[in-house]
Amino acid sequence: MAVLLLAEIVGGELAVDATAKAMTAAKALGDVTVLVAGAGTDGAAAAAAKLDGAAKVLNADDAAYGNGLAENLADLIKSIAGDYSHIVAPATASAKNVLPRVAALLDVMVISDVTAVVDGDTFERPIYAGNAMQTVKSSDATKVLTVRTATFDAAAETGSAAVEALAAAGDAGLSSWVEDKVAESDRPELTSAGIVVSGGRGVGSEDDFALIEKLADKLNAAVGASRAAVDSGFAANDLQVGQTGKVVAPELYIAVGISGAIQHLAGMKDSKIIVAINKDEEAPIFQVADFGLVADLFDAVPELTEKLG
Repeated sequence: MAVLLLAEIVGGELAVDATAKAMTAAKALGDVTVLVAGAGTDGAAAAAAKLDGAAKVLNADDAAYGNGLAENLADLIKSIAGDYSHIVAPATASAKNVLPRVAALLDVMVISDVTAVVDGDTFERPIYAGNAMQTVKSSDATKVLTVRTATFDAAAETGSAAVEALAAAGDAGLSSWVEDKVAESDRPELTSAGIVVSGGRGVGSEDDFALIEKLADKLNAAVGASRAAVDSGFAANDLQVGQTGKVVAPELYIAVGISGAIQHLAGMKDSKIIVAINKDEEAPIFQVADFGLVADLFDAVPELTEKLG
């Protein structure tokens, strides 16, 4: 079977973590061709060629793909889809915008958030906020799927695939780029960080959320938040972890003042080690935590931060 993997491109550069983890899933299906589409992507294509499992890299370097417009990317993928049995991408915001369009153009289903590859036709994915696992078997000639990267290890960068130029399919004219507003941060990116410190409603206020940020800075960690904290205005929307936010699986996840609603657990329960700090000993978060501290976070977090110094 031949597999087309859509590389995640950010600012003309390869998002190595997301693409490498999707590669691990893709190479279980067959020989993988990586599609790099953007503007000024020679460096990204060279980086993709190093991923273990890449048989070939197609570099579509054209202004039409420079800002990741989903309509243009979908047309490009459709133009070469006939050569592949599977079209795969990491389950990022960008790919989730592109692949449903690809599936519609090919008149096939899209299988989202795949967490395991059973065989070439059969895949596992979570449903009901992660409380159940669904096994999906597709009879479509072309399988279109997004991969939940939190459940796959990153492919090694030991490959040396050939890079080929791919002619652009052109501008579909259905959308146009206006501007990107990107939040700048010195902290690690939330979905790829090795350590995440998240705060919940129990933090109490936007000012007190600084306690979470100080602890994260001591650990060189990313900052996350529960939906309750985001809805209360304590943290920015892009920090939300959970069913309607980002899915993370760091080596260490510290949940502070988070009760552990199933919607939040869906976004972090695959973390390797979970530490919970909550003054309510009956909080559901303790059921999934490897280590739990029943304490007032306003006492425990500053003390922990100080001792980490």
